[in-house]
Parts: sequence; C-alpha cells; structure tokens
Amino acid sequence: MSKRAFDLLAAALGLAVLAPLLLAVAVWIRLDSPGPVLFRQTRVGRFGRPFTIHKFRTMRVEPGAALTVGADPRITRAGRLLRQTKLDELPQLWDVLRGAMSLVGPRPELPRYVALYPAELRDRVLAVRPGITDPASLAFSREAEQLAAAADPEREYIEVILPAKLRLSAEYAARASLGGDLRLIWATLLRVLRC
Repeated sequence: MSKRAFDLLAAALGLAVLAPLLLAVAVWIRLDSPGPVLFRQTRVGRFGRPFTIHKFRTMRVEPGAALTVGADPRITRAGRLLRQTKLDELPQLWDVLRGAMSLVGPRPELPRYVALYPAELRDRVLAVRPGITDPASLAFSREAEQLAAAADPEREYIEVILPAKLRLSAEYAARASLGGDLRLIWATLLRVLRC
C-alpha cells in the first residue's frame, strides 16, 4: 500500500469513527469561550505551497505572539485539555483527506519561519507532505515549556529548536517509509495516552 493510499484510508476511517467525539469537542469549545470552533492558519506545505491548516481553537480570539509559551494566558479552559491530549490536532485529518497533509511528515511551519530555513535543508524538508506527527514532534513534545524557560522565547525557537527540528525533519524525509510511519504513529499514540 502506498503512503497516500494509507493516509486516505486512515483519515477517512478516523473522521468516521471519531465523528461523535469531534462534535462533542466542537460543542464544548463553543460553550467555553466566544469565537469559532476551528482555528485556521496559513502554513507552508509540500514544495513550498501555502495551505490552510485546521485545528480546534484552544485560545481566546485576541492578538498575541505566534509562539505559545508555557501557560499562555490566552489558552482557554477547554484549550488546556485539548492541547494536553492533542485532541486539538484532530481536524487535521480533514487536511490529510484533502491532500494538503499526511499523517506523518515534517510539521508545517509558518511562512516567516520557513523563510529562515537553510537552502540545503529547505528543499529536502518541503519535498514531502507535512504531517500531523513526526520525529521532531515527539522530540519536542514539551516545546512550550522549553520556550517558557528561555529569556527570549522567539530567539530560543529560531536559534535552538527550529534548527534541531529541521535536522530531524530532513532525516525523516530522506528515509520515509510506510513501516516507519506506522512506528511513529504508534509512538505518538503512546505519548498521548501517557499525558
């Protein structure tokens, strides 16, 4: 089975099976704070093409920094649990179904950060579809806490976290396989269940 065929089958099955949970989360978000159920943002996808990513909204609708640092006061009550359990990522199954993302692949970044990618890594990382999970997501599962501990979170992200994520993403892209993806999905599920 090809990677794309697996993505289509798994995303369609996931959306069908999880439909009651998705509806319950949507209602909870609406009751918890004013604003839309879904958070939409432009990210950079395969071959550098921009696309709109979908997540459950976990923050109040107000201006603020692009990075979420520690216990960001913008995070809603519902948002805290959704982030902890990674349930906020479930709407990305739709992004997988429509072909903008894969279940496994480098996490899609904001255009402002992609502009900082070194040329030798940029093409390698953007040669594959971005994913819901990847080795960098597992390695930096506590990224918000690391940023909160930094004197300058934006600088920490650009100079420390982003280069490390890029190396992991480039390594993934170089040897991506369906078997490897299944192992990463399993490791992600175990990490979520331990939260």
